[in-house]
Amino acid sequence: MVARLLIVAGIALAGLGLIWPLFGHMPGDFQFWRGGAPFFIPLGSCFLASIYFTAALIGGFWFLWP
Repeated sequence: MVARLLIVAGIALAGLGLIWPLFGHMPGDFQFWRGGAPFFIPLGSCFLASIYFTAALIGGFWFLWP
């Protein structure tokens, strides 16, 4: 059981490493400058992270279910 958990965690981290360069540069990310101060709203990155982690959790539970 622990071995399967480690395998799923390793695959999830490897997948996150492959898509990490995309975070922060998505089309839905907004950056505003007000009075010289930047405001960054990462909507696109949050959406991509939500899809990725949902898929990883569902895949992990499916793989770990006896």
